[in-house]
Amino acid sequence: MAHLLIIDDDDLFRPMLRENLEQLGHTVTEASNGKEGLAQFARVQADLVLTDLIMPEKEGIETIIELRKKWPGVKVIAMSGGGRVSASNYLKTAQQLGAACVLHKPFSNDELTAAIDSLFPKTKP
Repeated sequence: MAHLLIIDDDDLFRPMLRENLEQLGHTVTEASNGKEGLAQFARVQADLVLTDLIMPEKEGIETIIELRKKWPGVKVIAMSGGGRVSASNYLKTAQQLGAACVLHKPFSNDELTAAIDSLFPKTKP
């Protein structure tokens, strides 16, 4: 399974997401904003980053830009429930900046699993 980095400022959502991902067998590291997330990524070099887009300190769009600049091969899933404008606008921008997948909050475990699986295709024996 993969090592995932969750970057999300929601102190209820982030641990719930971590637990769901750990139950699927992934190793998970958490960060509560983009600034902390970038520092964590520099330490752990996760296989995949799941980042919210609207956060304090450093928003997800800025985080994606920095991740892609320093680590061009990093896989990113952007998540958003929206804000002052539609979540779709934020998610579209995230895709244009290099997010491989986007998820509109709230999303199901099946949607999350499908997004992760699409980035790590299983090899046939």
